[in-house]
Amino acid sequence: MKYIVVLADGMADYPLAELDYKTPMQVAAKPVIDCLAAKGKTGLVKTIPDGFQPGSDTANLSVMGYDPLCYYSGRSPFEAASMGVELRDSDITFRCNLVTLSEEKVYAQKKMLDHSADEISTAEARELIEAVNDQLGRGKMHFYPGVSYRHLLVWEEGPYDWELIPPHDILGQKIEPYLPQGRDSALLQELMESSVPLLSKHAVNKRRQERGLRPANSLWIWGEGRKPRMPSFYEKFKLRGAVISAVDLIRGIGIIAGLKAINVDGATGTFHTNYRGKAEAALNALKRGYDFVYIHIEAPDECGHRFEVEKKVKAIERIDAEAVRILKETLDSWGDDYKLLILPDHATPLSLRTHTADPVPFLLYNSSSPRTNPVSGFDEVSLKDSALFLAEGHKLMEFVLKA
Repeated sequence: MKYIVVLADGMADYPLAELDYKTPMQVAAKPVIDCLAAKGKTGLVKTIPDGFQPGSDTANLSVMGYDPLCYYSGRSPFEAASMGVELRDSDITFRCNLVTLSEEKVYAQKKMLDHSADEISTAEARELIEAVNDQLGRGKMHFYPGVSYRHLLVWEEGPYDWELIPPHDILGQKIEPYLPQGRDSALLQELMESSVPLLSKHAVNKRRQERGLRPANSLWIWGEGRKPRMPSFYEKFKLRGAVISAVDLIRGIGIIAGLKAINVDGATGTFHTNYRGKAEAALNALKRGYDFVYIHIEAPDECGHRFEVEKKVKAIERIDAEAVRILKETLDSWGDDYKLLILPDHATPLSLRTHTADPVPFLLYNSSSPRTNPVSGFDEVSLKDSALFLAEGHKLMEFVLKA
């Protein structure tokens, strides 16, 4: 038996006026996914435990079978693992976004315009973060470039007493109420403020503005954490697995869980990613003897944050046509038994432009025992009263293996 997870980040949503009060999952043409739902098991799963902020960190830990209550120590250490940054137990790490703030002179009066600086390219971002590290890295604080707008700050023997807010939670709002809080918060705010003149004058941003793109004109520091300790996926489930994602967070969770991180050319962590390439890479991994592949696709989440209604619908359609269809057709042609799990990690409603902790729909298709499932489609509305509800998201993986 082979096991494949297709994790469509932030795919779940709320009914929206722009879509005639339907959700993107309802509107999207996704014939393959809907067919799998009609022949599989469907339900709802609560991926965000009570008391946790809704995010891809805790949600993907849950989906992979790890209870966040036991294994979550912050978001950024997982990203460090993906970047190849070795951490000591005394290190404190932070996610460091390149963001676009408005132009008010006083930093606290600025507004958060874009948490991704128009989805800045990885090459451009690397230049900026290297300049930041040269100018603002100090003593025990070091900046490391990641993918697109997502980067890392490591503070050796740093304090661990913080109240930090994700930038995607405050889009369009004045940043003053959301600036860093905690014992040493003034130092983090100083770094963020000092980044503005450095980044604003950088040639990368001047070229971006000439092309009509938003500048990455400030750092935003959040997502603090410590080095995590987790048993391997093989120890838990006796499956040899791989992870495919352009997002350092998901790759890092997989790496710490002992999964093989597979790179895919053209995988970006945005709407413009290589959907088909991810599916083909998963199939190649299965052919090479892996039992389990976790495919993460970020596109719906990014569209939700950016209020890109049509793109979110299109992202779901591309996941169906360019990833799920390739997986199903190829796996069927091999003739081997497989289970295919499809779900979002959390909802990212377009109307809110941030994450929620609502239970999310999932479908599990078992090629060895297809069944008749009387659902009208795979979406939030069709499954809102599902009899199958998993209140503890980290038990979903056990359900998949035993179902």
